Amino acid sequence: MKDKAWGCLNEDNHIIKIETDQLEAVIPKRTPKHWMTGIEKGSFLDKTTGFREIGDGLMVVDWLMEAGSDENYDNQVIAPDGHGVGRYTWYENEVELERKSYALMAHGSNHRKRIIEGPQLCHRMKPVQPDIVHAAEFISVKTTYQYEYAALGRKAGSQWTQLVVFPKGERFFILMDRIDSVNDSQEMFLRNDTPGCIRHERGDTFSEIYLSYLGGPKGIYIPSSEFFTVFPPDLKFGYRRDLNKTPAHFIRAYHLRDKETGESGPWLAGMTLEPSIVYEAWCSQRPGDIIVMILEIHGRPVKAGESFSAVHIVGYFDTVADMHHTYNRYKGHKVLSVDNSNWRLS
Repeated sequence: MKDKAWGCLNEDNHIIKIETDQLEAVIPKRTPKHWMTGIEKGSFLDKTTGFREIGDGLMVVDWLMEAGSDENYDNQVIAPDGHGVGRYTWYENEVELERKSYALMAHGSNHRKRIIEGPQLCHRMKPVQPDIVHAAEFISVKTTYQYEYAALGRKAGSQWTQLVVFPKGERFFILMDRIDSVNDSQEMFLRNDTPGCIRHERGDTFSEIYLSYLGGPKGIYIPSSEFFTVFPPDLKFGYRRDLNKTPAHFIRAYHLRDKETGESGPWLAGMTLEPSIVYEAWCSQRPGDIIVMILEIHGRPVKAGESFSAVHIVGYFDTVADMHHTYNRYKGHKVLSVDNSNWRLS
């Protein structure tokens, strides 16, 4: 246990628990409650209001991918853990028609994509041992992992790094995802959940969603009733860099409410600090009362030996105006770094 007046840190074989003057959060090391990456399900607490995240965790990382189709080799490549590498691989126990139907509902039909390297880090990643810095004004946790297998004609070994900084006195954390690639690609991207999915039953846990990048310069407010029925990601509320004007801010947030009393809570927001880094993003209702908020970063040519990264701010805000104010303080950055005394954006 490490303790300072404004925050403490507890670590065991399974988790790292961070408690600051404003927040609580858990980062998994092995056998997580839900996903292996990002902030663990149900652990992100706003001490000001008592509200928690209502999905399956925050900033969860998925595959390393590229544009294109893998249908020609989808059934030819089997990973060491017994799972295929193609786009349907996580449904291999269902019939082909059901797999394709679910894939269209989950990922859309107008922009085909394929995997470069695996495993799917969110739930097939092996145990990790993050590096921790507990400084006078912040706590940081850095997790690294090398992809273990690759699609046909590619090699494994690209490194994913996730660096999370919890600053003193703030109701948010700052997070960077970085890829150091061992492959070439014309359109490489990393997929994650920003800030995370939403679990609900007919809007009982949230009242509305705010997307700053759709509907004009002020963004759009989407009532929870829009998510009472399922729809694919390319039907509505989707963003593609090649089809949309790059916005000034890239903010995705949901307005919490108490499912027992209906009382309004804070906003939980995820902000990508350099809007041009967003390749595609969607906010869609899947079967099973879950809204997914997928975001893909980079989506540009990458050569072996090159890297790309994105920086996000995730946390609680009382108003949308507060989100934009914070965004303006930090906007335009793609790199986060720390040493034993400071953290910085560049």
